[in-house]
Amino acid sequence: MSTKYVLDAEHRRRLLATPAGWLATGFGSGLAPKAQGTFGSLAAILPWLALHTLPAWAWLLIIAASFAVGVWACDVAGRIIGVADHRSIVWDEFVGQWIALLPALIVPAWWCIVLGFALFRLFDVWKPWPISWFDRRVKGGLGVMLDDLIAGIFAAIALHLIQYLVL
Repeated sequence: MSTKYVLDAEHRRRLLATPAGWLATGFGSGLAPKAQGTFGSLAAILPWLALHTLPAWAWLLIIAASFAVGVWACDVAGRIIGVADHRSIVWDEFVGQWIALLPALIVPAWWCIVLGFALFRLFDVWKPWPISWFDRRVKGGLGVMLDDLIAGIFAAIALHLIQYLVL
């Protein structure tokens, strides 16, 4: 069994051998040796940049579908690894990052993207209440996804407020 901090070669192979593991690791971005959440959040910006011209309603559908599939994928990946919320599981960062960047759909300036990234990482690591409450109490794939969903909402609200004050 792997620990939350170390992923052995066998678990890495088993993860990448399944669609759930491939998705849960953010297409492999969660397999970085350090700062897996940061690498997952950075990787999430690439599809966002490719699709940022989609209307907000399409992004809400993408986020909702990605969240639902993520609950399943993160649950399966956690069972493969033997650790429910292993650091290599970063699909939750993808979804949270996309939520954080929703205000950047309105103002797609480079500073909004950078600030959206930084704010999401801040809330994801800091885990203020109620993020910390959900992180401790909700387990399995839903628990993995839910705290990042809320961190993304916090970051999106903060980014929107900053945009409002600056623009």
